[in-house]
Amino acid sequence: MKIFNTLTNKLEEFTPITPGVVNMYVCGPTVYNYAHVGNMYPVIVFDMVYRYLKYRGYQVNYASNFTDVDDKIIKAAIELSVTEKEITDKFIKAYLEELEGLNCLPIDYRPRVTETMDSIIDFISLLLEKDYAYKSGDDVYFRVSKIKDYGCLSKQNLEALDYGKRIDVAEEKESPFDFVLWKKTNEGITWDAPFGTGRPGWHTECVVMIHDIFKGKIDIHGGGVDLKFPHHENEMAQSKAVWEHNLANYWIHNGHIMVEGEKMSKSLNNFILAKDLRKEYSSNVIRLAFLKNQYRAPLDLTKTTFSECLTINDKISNALKQANISIQMQNISIGNITNDEHINEIMDNDFNTPNLITYLLDLVKELNTAIRNNTDISQTYDKIGLINSILGLEYELKEFSESDKTLYQSWLEARDHKDFEKADTIRKELIEKNIL
Repeated sequence: MKIFNTLTNKLEEFTPITPGVVNMYVCGPTVYNYAHVGNMYPVIVFDMVYRYLKYRGYQVNYASNFTDVDDKIIKAAIELSVTEKEITDKFIKAYLEELEGLNCLPIDYRPRVTETMDSIIDFISLLLEKDYAYKSGDDVYFRVSKIKDYGCLSKQNLEALDYGKRIDVAEEKESPFDFVLWKKTNEGITWDAPFGTGRPGWHTECVVMIHDIFKGKIDIHGGGVDLKFPHHENEMAQSKAVWEHNLANYWIHNGHIMVEGEKMSKSLNNFILAKDLRKEYSSNVIRLAFLKNQYRAPLDLTKTTFSECLTINDKISNALKQANISIQMQNISIGNITNDEHINEIMDNDFNTPNLITYLLDLVKELNTAIRNNTDISQTYDKIGLINSILGLEYELKEFSESDKTLYQSWLEARDHKDFEKADTIRKELIEKNIL
């Protein structure tokens, strides 16, 4: 299996630290509002990665966090006259409901920053002790100059960097590239620490949560390409400072998301919430729209894209429904194929879901032909099932009762005897029962 590693900027053979085990962390949302489609892109991409690694037999330990300490959360709480926790609990619940609605598998760990504060404070204390951090005024900063290869992940020239941060910091820094680890503040939720009362900077949260969960270097660190710098660069820098390693062996980033060729933004009135998209399209159609694209490339959500995916979904659904009739009526044995070399060949090349969907449609054609010719459908049906499982596509296929079988047989007999009125009546009943 080969994975494109952002750190080395090339495809690399995937070799987990512990044979047969994959530890994976993906940056989660800041929970101050409902999730938008940009939040959902990495969720669906890494759900697919998670599914495929499990299909390949790995024991996958998957973690993704909630950032529940942030200026935007505090602002929302003040505006609504509620606590920050009320805001974050509400939107965490809504986020998890979106994930379930999009057929995402449950994962192993969902840490919150507020539940990790003791470890974050201890970590910042250690950075101060090792002289990788310094206190300036009331705040604590990371000393970037001590990381000799800083910028190696984002491949940016240090002098050209436009340094982003979550919390506005004073100009009392040794270098403009140093970033805040702890910010003194009297607004919103705060914690007492040896270096002052306040709250942490964004970039320290994930590196600490990763260490708390996995106790060392992980195999895969993922997220959107917008997190590559400064967030992931700064995570790696802190890991090097304390533990002298890159935090993860493989850094995977999905591409930017656009809507009809333009960057998604509220100012352009093309900002799409996930819950609104789900009102318009099924989870299968949304997942196909996200995964028919190469994950590292920019994803352009267009009406054409969704129209194509509606068609693809209908083709798969109709073929499976027809196949299910044959399986139920003829008691065909299924589920005997649990691995397919062609799937492996496609997906071992950096999770090539566009080619996997092409293969899926080829199998759908094969299945339709086999149904028409009344030849064996079991292997093709099983392979389609494997792909659907990897892509996270779900189709409701009815298990026939004896009365369902009798009804279907009555429909066939009415058709054969050209009793079209009776056949039409039975057909309507079969459709209502989700048989046809």
